Amino acid sequence: MLVCAAGMSTSLLVTKMEKAAEIRGIEVDIFAKSAQEIDYTLEQKNVEVLLLGPQVKYMQSQIESKLVGKNIPVAPINMQDYGMMNGEKVLDQALQLIDNK
Repeated sequence: MLVCAAGMSTSLLVTKMEKAAEIRGIEVDIFAKSAQEIDYTLEQKNVEVLLLGPQVKYMQSQIESKLVGKNIPVAPINMQDYGMMNGEKVLDQALQLIDNK
C-alpha cells in the first residue's frame, strides 16, 4: 500500500511498480490511498507493507502506532526514487521490507 496526501500522486508510481513486478513474474496487489483512507483500508485489505510518499512521511510514527502488533512495516519512499517514479526501486524497497518482517 502506498500512501500520499490525496491518493493521486502515487498512481503513476503504482503503475510502474506493477509493470516491474509483471516483468519479474511476481504477483502483487499494489494500490495507492490517501492518508485519510489508511484506517478503512487496513480493515478491508490484507496489507503486507505500507510505503509513505514524501509529502506524508512526517506521519510515520503516527501510522506505526496504529499498527502495533500487526507486523506491517512502514517506511518512507526514497525521495529520489519517488521523484523519478522509479517503480523498480520502490518495488525492491517494498519486497525487502516484507522479507525482513
